[in-house]
Amino acid sequence: MKARFKYRIYPTLGQKRRLARFVGCVRVVWNDSLACCQEKYKLGNKKPTNSELQKQFITLAKKTQDRVWCSVVSAIPLQQSLNDLNQGYQNFFKSTQGNRKGKPIRPPKFKRRMSLLTARFTKGGFKVGQHKVYLAKIGKLKIVCSRELPAILSSVTVIKDSANRYFLSFVAEVLPEVLPKTDNSVGINLGIKTFATLSNGKKIDAPKPLRKRIKKCRKLSKSLSKKTKGSKRYEKARLKIAKFHAKLKDTRNYFLHKLSTEIIRENQTIVLEDLNVYGMVKNQKLSRAILDLGWRTFRTFLEGKAEKYGRYFRVISRWEPTSKICSCCGFKGGKLDLSIREWECLNCGAKYDRDQNSAINILVAGGQSETLNGHGGRQPDYCQSSSSL
Repeated sequence: MKARFKYRIYPTLGQKRRLARFVGCVRVVWNDSLACCQEKYKLGNKKPTNSELQKQFITLAKKTQDRVWCSVVSAIPLQQSLNDLNQGYQNFFKSTQGNRKGKPIRPPKFKRRMSLLTARFTKGGFKVGQHKVYLAKIGKLKIVCSRELPAILSSVTVIKDSANRYFLSFVAEVLPEVLPKTDNSVGINLGIKTFATLSNGKKIDAPKPLRKRIKKCRKLSKSLSKKTKGSKRYEKARLKIAKFHAKLKDTRNYFLHKLSTEIIRENQTIVLEDLNVYGMVKNQKLSRAILDLGWRTFRTFLEGKAEKYGRYFRVISRWEPTSKICSCCGFKGGKLDLSIREWECLNCGAKYDRDQNSAINILVAGGQSETLNGHGGRQPDYCQSSSSL
């Protein structure tokens, strides 16, 4: 399996200038090629092939006066940038033709100078030493590895985020680290007030970094709106906001990594419900709270770590009525309002916490538990509910 190893680096002032020039050249080549493709479509012509774009915007562009500075940097990241553009268009075409699963994919977009920028080096463009990484036409970058790197690396990507932080991201083929088997299985119900409720009764609260710092976010945004775009004060205020959001992202990812690792180590099988996050964030009242939790990122972490450590990860359909079914007898009730957090089953008299009952049903729907819920008879379709205090 492929694994990614990401480390932050602290280049010198000269190295920062060379790295900024590198990712800037990659951005310009991408934008020039994308503008050419869009112009061809407007005229009714086909998209140029990848080889034609590389010849026009790398080989020939270096000989022009406007793009002569592209010859100062290595050609490897420029070629990889156009490979990514070609792959982006292929994914877009497959999505529009119905040959690709998942939500519709949009065509490639132009890259902004202040957004996250990358430059990828493949074999021949980099060399990893004990405490330094050599990049072609940049030099040796000092790196402190918190994790040991594999011997064989396929590529390394230089990442410059909007907060002007630099990272090196390595991709390598690694063998799965199979953990000792356990008899534990868990179903996970994700929520807003409580981030996750497990089928074993455990509840985990989310850090909600944005909600705790929303006043500071508004203050920084208001300060930026008063600055003249392009001025030094505008750039200073923009950098403050970028660092603020970078800290929020790091806080959220740290929590998600810690929780997903703990769940993977303690359980052999993990069952999660498929949530329509793309549709849920369209609700203006809940969108900020949902995005602050990072549900999709949590699912991605669980999927990757389950594959790495030899665990089973399953996702049940979003249409399973996990909140309406009694986890004891299989009784199916009617629609429950979100304000109802506890309910009582009229068939067997059991009282449930809504989230915990849903987590148990998620585990059953994943085929990991034998209860009456899994094979119960037909029950009357009504239920008595009560709001919790």
